[in-house]
Amino acid sequence: MEIEDRLKLIQNVGEEIVTMEELRSLLQEKKEPIAYDGFEPSGLAHIVFGIYRPLLLRDMIKAGVKFRLFLADWHAWINRKMGGDLELIRTVGKYFIEVWKAAGVPMDKVEFFWASDLVDNSDYWKTVIEISMKTTVERTKRCLTIMGRKEAELRETAQLLYPLMQCADIFHLECDITQLGMDQRRVNMLAREVGPKIGFWKPVVVSHHMLLGLEGPKETSGFDDDSNLDLIISSKMSKSKPESAIYVHDSPEDINRKIRKAYCPNKQVELNPILDYAKHIVFRAFPKMLVERPAKFGGDVEFASYNELEEAYLQGKLHPLDLKKTVAKYIDKLVAPIRKHFEENATARSLYETIKNAEITR
Repeated sequence: MEIEDRLKLIQNVGEEIVTMEELRSLLQEKKEPIAYDGFEPSGLAHIVFGIYRPLLLRDMIKAGVKFRLFLADWHAWINRKMGGDLELIRTVGKYFIEVWKAAGVPMDKVEFFWASDLVDNSDYWKTVIEISMKTTVERTKRCLTIMGRKEAELRETAQLLYPLMQCADIFHLECDITQLGMDQRRVNMLAREVGPKIGFWKPVVVSHHMLLGLEGPKETSGFDDDSNLDLIISSKMSKSKPESAIYVHDSPEDINRKIRKAYCPNKQVELNPILDYAKHIVFRAFPKMLVERPAKFGGDVEFASYNELEEAYLQGKLHPLDLKKTVAKYIDKLVAPIRKHFEENATARSLYETIKNAEITR
């Protein structure tokens, strides 16, 4: 595949790329550059994790990128997820792998790594210390947003280790590209700044879009003057906030009910979660979107692109309820194979039952 075609695929994933020039050079130098994304094993999987992430992986892999999926069990432990029970956190990690498998992630095209394995290496902790010596306390606190925490929630010294560890992960996983969500931007930019100072490299940052929660935009929490990033973090779909999320185990009825109640103002495109899912999930997974409706309301209408859909909605030619019903239908099509896997596969079902019955802490 030509360099420009590979670039287009990665651009289709990255809402922001730092920098395009560096990415082009990287693709010219390496046939299979390494990218990673990290996940705290911290509860039941929502569609951001189980549907959206695999769709992004598809394009990255097609672009010739070797992808590493990082199960950040120690990070989740520091973040007091699953009650701070490290063994239970690792069980969630195994459950995550089952979700990816059911979602169609090509197991032969990705590699899995656990934080537990990295932390056994003394060189890893040497890197953590080196990063800490090149980073101010204030800069580290600003990076706490990667944990989904406000600065006011900082209670334990271990929490300050989290951003430093995540920065070290990049280098010890030997990653050329950090391909995480926009909410992880601060630590990725820290890695670019600190890496060359301690003998490593400057990773390319490919930050993907953050899907909105069902409740729509939320009031920002005010970490600093970066209000746009703060809005993204405050408003994203979070698996630790059930009222804002659709889970991969939700029934068709649950999906319809949740989406029917979702924030979706008429003729409003900006910060509309249902249009957000149409753009970033439906049109990534399907070539067209068919809206079925009675003849008295205009009859069926098919959209060949998201731009067509957005224009129709903006002009009031598509009612919010018809949009909601349609998006719910397509999301359910994508959730169905995962739901079925956990119903029929004994190992997967056992893992799911363990997580479902556990206390899930934010």
